[in-house]
Amino acid sequence: MESYLNFAKDNLWGEIWPELTLCLGALIVLAIDLFANSSNGKKRAGQFAILFQTILFVFHLLDYLLLRHTFDRESFSGMLKHGIHQDITRSFFLLSSLLVSVLAQFFLHTRKLRIGEFHHLTMVATAGLMILCQSQHFIVLFVALETVAICFYPLVAFDRESPKSLEAGMKYLIFGALSSALLLLGIVLIYGVGVNPEAWGATVPNTSYADAFSFHAVYQLITENSDHSLIRTGVVLILAGIAFKVGAAPFQIWVPDVYHGAPMPITAFLAVSSKAAGFFVLLTLVNGPFSGLSEFLLPLLGFIATFTIFFGNLAACTQKNLKRMLGLSGVAHAGYLMVAVMASMILPGSSDRAVWILFFYLFTYLLASFAVFGVMTIAKVQNDSEHEFTDYEELLRKVPWAGLTLIIGIGSLAGIPPLAGFIGKLLLFSVALEAKLYLSILAMVVGVVISIYYYFGWIREICFHPRPVFEDDDPKHDVWKDADRVGFIKPLLLSLLFASILLGIWQGPLGDAF
Repeated sequence: MESYLNFAKDNLWGEIWPELTLCLGALIVLAIDLFANSSNGKKRAGQFAILFQTILFVFHLLDYLLLRHTFDRESFSGMLKHGIHQDITRSFFLLSSLLVSVLAQFFLHTRKLRIGEFHHLTMVATAGLMILCQSQHFIVLFVALETVAICFYPLVAFDRESPKSLEAGMKYLIFGALSSALLLLGIVLIYGVGVNPEAWGATVPNTSYADAFSFHAVYQLITENSDHSLIRTGVVLILAGIAFKVGAAPFQIWVPDVYHGAPMPITAFLAVSSKAAGFFVLLTLVNGPFSGLSEFLLPLLGFIATFTIFFGNLAACTQKNLKRMLGLSGVAHAGYLMVAVMASMILPGSSDRAVWILFFYLFTYLLASFAVFGVMTIAKVQNDSEHEFTDYEELLRKVPWAGLTLIIGIGSLAGIPPLAGFIGKLLLFSVALEAKLYLSILAMVVGVVISIYYYFGWIREICFHPRPVFEDDDPKHDVWKDADRVGFIKPLLLSLLFASILLGIWQGPLGDAF
């Protein structure tokens, strides 16, 4: 009885107040939408979601920056870990969710889709992502991961009038289930060895059924049995499941189809939050419970990173559909981020620098991605899935602020100075050089050069009319009609543009961490 009381005392619910508050807000949004009688009433559910997330994001920043400086600590009997890194990931997901909600409010209203359910699912998924990146126990990790996946499945297929959206939802469901199965199988293999090590030839003493799932117990098991074939198989399966989530090759096959069919705000959500969560979890695993297998994992991760960089960039060169191109370029970015993960494993004394560089890169990626997807959201194409290069011809002349925002966003993704994306890539090169990852550096250089082709092809369309206009050309639908009447999206996108330029020129206190 006393052990159960001690367990309950460690259930510090105040440590997860942002997640609980976000879930409460999601329920209120659903209630507002449920009892609203008019379209304007239902629109208020989205307005409340945006206001609620803005207040939560600001208060969370004040909480750990000013009110109480965070330190590493655990709760719920060690199943969750809290600290400065975890608070940064929380801020990342809250900011991403807020930007998704702003884009979605415009997108859902123009296409007459349900507003309350969308914001509810987005907020619950964000809470799951925040718990996922604080987990120190495989049960918590898997439950949080599946909570996020269950929210993403209907979000990808949210536009029920679009066959492409429904197809994307079905494909995401199938591949998501496959990745979850691989991840769960890997966890079960490690769990089986940890619970009954004598039966499998392991040397670590038996642990309780619950403790065998903890990262600390897995670390001890792997450290003492790093050559055990069953343990290595389990670790590889877990990494394969995570590789599906981040879109790393050869597990990237779902990315272009799902990005193509998903509603634009959810494409941005997948590109930023889902990818970032996978890398935050991967960092925790390879520098925590799996650190005893570094020599085995480094060549494997190096192959995945190189293959991902080349495949993503080469495949993106052949794309005419912009959503598919951005999906494949996101695959290449996953390869770049994998190099930072490898550097954190090789440089244990300064691994924190590699982690901070990965954080910085992901924040620059967030700013650039939402700038690009935000401009694409306000484009009134007849089919949201079919954004072509020709839809953006001379955008800089037609809508200067949108064209400039798109150019800055694309330039940051490409790594063009003096934008934030350039600094992110430069820092990745520096930490990879310090870790002596010369082959990965070569792959990154070639990848960046290849990416210039398709990124600058899009910029050329935005700035110029690359083909002559003939008298018998059929007039196209005016994609940019009323582009200045987009409400709060215009100042938001201009803020993202300014932030990308500012972080490229001056990193402020962040520069001390590099």
